[in-house]
Amino acid sequence: MTDVTEQTVTGGAGSPGFLGRRSELAALHSDVEKAGLHTLAGRPVARGRVLLIAGRPGSGRTALAEEFAAGISGGADYPDGLLRARLTEPGGSPVPVERVVRDLLTELGADAPPGAEEDELADILREALDGRRVVLLLDDVYSAEQLAELVPDHRDCLVVAVSRGPLPKVPDVRPCTIGALDRITAVSLLERGAGDVRITVDPGAADTLAEACGHQPAALVLVAGWLAAHPEATVADAVRRMAEAGDAAAASGEAAEQEADEDAAPPPSSAPPGFPAPPPYPPPDAADEPLRRAFRLAHAALPAPAARMLRLLALAPAGLVDAHTAAALAGCPVPTARTALAGFAAAGLLRPVPAREGAGGGAQYLVPGCLDALLRALLHAGDRPAEILLARARMLERTVRLLRACHAVTEPQGTPARAWLAGLPGSLRFAGRAEAAGWLASRQPALLAAARLVVADGQLDTLARRLVSALSRALIAHRGAEAAAPELYRLHELVLGVAERQNLPRERAAALLNLGDIDARTGRLAEALQRYRAALEAARSERDQADPLAVGRTLESIAGTYAELGDWQRAADWYSRAVALAQSRGDLLAQARLHGRIAAAWTYTGNWPEALRAWRAAAAAHRRTGDARAHARAVAETARVQEYAGRLQEAGRTGEEALRLAERSGDRRLQAALRLRLADSADRLGHSAAAAAHRSAAQALLARTRPVESSVTTEGNSNETELESPKID
Repeated sequence: MTDVTEQTVTGGAGSPGFLGRRSELAALHSDVEKAGLHTLAGRPVARGRVLLIAGRPGSGRTALAEEFAAGISGGADYPDGLLRARLTEPGGSPVPVERVVRDLLTELGADAPPGAEEDELADILREALDGRRVVLLLDDVYSAEQLAELVPDHRDCLVVAVSRGPLPKVPDVRPCTIGALDRITAVSLLERGAGDVRITVDPGAADTLAEACGHQPAALVLVAGWLAAHPEATVADAVRRMAEAGDAAAASGEAAEQEADEDAAPPPSSAPPGFPAPPPYPPPDAADEPLRRAFRLAHAALPAPAARMLRLLALAPAGLVDAHTAAALAGCPVPTARTALAGFAAAGLLRPVPAREGAGGGAQYLVPGCLDALLRALLHAGDRPAEILLARARMLERTVRLLRACHAVTEPQGTPARAWLAGLPGSLRFAGRAEAAGWLASRQPALLAAARLVVADGQLDTLARRLVSALSRALIAHRGAEAAAPELYRLHELVLGVAERQNLPRERAAALLNLGDIDARTGRLAEALQRYRAALEAARSERDQADPLAVGRTLESIAGTYAELGDWQRAADWYSRAVALAQSRGDLLAQARLHGRIAAAWTYTGNWPEALRAWRAAAAAHRRTGDARAHARAVAETARVQEYAGRLQEAGRTGEEALRLAERSGDRRLQAALRLRLADSADRLGHSAAAAAHRSAAQALLARTRPVESSVTTEGNSNETELESPKID
């Protein structure tokens, strides 16, 4: 079967077979240097130029934008390359600006703080673009307001926007409206699938067929694909089949499809309370009838299993599909799905996605936006809701297993995760860590979209929680918690939505804690404090069934956040509450740690009696646990506070006690550090001989010890960051 999609007007950027649109390309190149509409009206704006390509879905508008953008990016005018983003979801919902900005910042290699608001992210994007000369290709723009948020503040960048119609509220825009292809180009496009012989034999039929397709590129590609798949058919046969497709539709009314065309939003069951339903597609238009007929022609030619698989591809997250996704949706083997997808792409029903360097997992395809509404209409007309739900569940279950395999490959040999991985079928296993990381990176947009969709749907909440958990683990294993923080933040928000909908207090508390931790690590302390307080409320809402570990963790996080804010008195108060809970559980390790943090907080406020009391309690708890080194450190900190309080003689005796404890523990580094501290104390008391003896002993200890950082650290910390002891002269 000849592949017509790689060499037509829908073939993508820089396609050697790009046909037609020469006048439009020339106009776009000319418009780059021309003044925009606001400038012509005497209202110039100091923002990036916007070239708008407006046309109906299926008109080849995206292909034209790709061809133009690829031709001007990377050259002398825009040497910093091309950035792409799609601003409308499959199904018709606008993509949030926050998500678009994060994706663009990722392409630029710039940091996007997790949890940042839309305005803050837009400012970061503008700063990242400052000094760069790039082309921004923004496909399928939903609204002028959405586009305006993404236009750079300087004229060194060029924005190429694609939309269904004009965007009058965008400043300094230069519009380019496209319609049908000319007759010669349309016939040439048909020739790519039919071959020159069939076109030459019956040129009149070729003209008639091109006219039946409305000279629209998407319809022409589908019919050319049908002709390529049926070498025995003549062009006149294609004309007759196109007419029959239209007559059959008119005769039967195709009630289900027409209803879906008029309002192609998913059925009410897929938009549960609390989650807005996507907006309906525009009502059917006579100008779209050629595309509908061409699609019916292509769909009717498929065998029943392939036709069903094609319909189910409307469920693919973000419109992205690979062999595993298709196999799970249709319930067929992966090789069968792989062959079917290649056939769909050859017929113009899917578009191949260019593979990223190092990407694993095989070829990926994109459902064309112009076919999305038609596929959804067929799906809801031909499949029962229960069958659709089962297909989605199979797809999500397959995704969870792939994510678990992606995480398991990072585990050491001999672990339970590796044993589980060895029992999987070969198609679900990765050859190594690098292949798994490549698969995760290339599938990340689809994986995040799958998580968003299943949470918004609300019918598969158990699978939703498993999916989010597996995706979080895989991201942390391959990228690390810090690098993956923006994605993890979104995933924790999704878990929070499910927990609130299902009234799951523990899951809600855990999600809020995770969100608070990320807020705290990124310096958003006020937001972190709100998250932690909400988590405490959720954890305590179970009353007698409340998880004491979760409550204690939340109390400690609140205290740590107050410590980061410098409110040491409140920090000590919240740590004290956490200590009381640890005492009720009999958790000596937690008591010792928390007493140390209380002591550090009081030390920062200069409340020496409370600080001494807390350090002594910490030392007693460490002694009861049998941790000699921790016991010695706590006693040493007690001596430090006594010295701050001016009780130098008592501090010396306590320091000697800490040294004896350190000697029993056998920790030479700790002994050396304590001797150096005792030497400083002896100097303050005027005991120079004792100070010299302590320093000499410390040097001898260090000479026999590999140099590393001192073991003496203050036990007080806020949140996850250890605090240093205050420097008091």
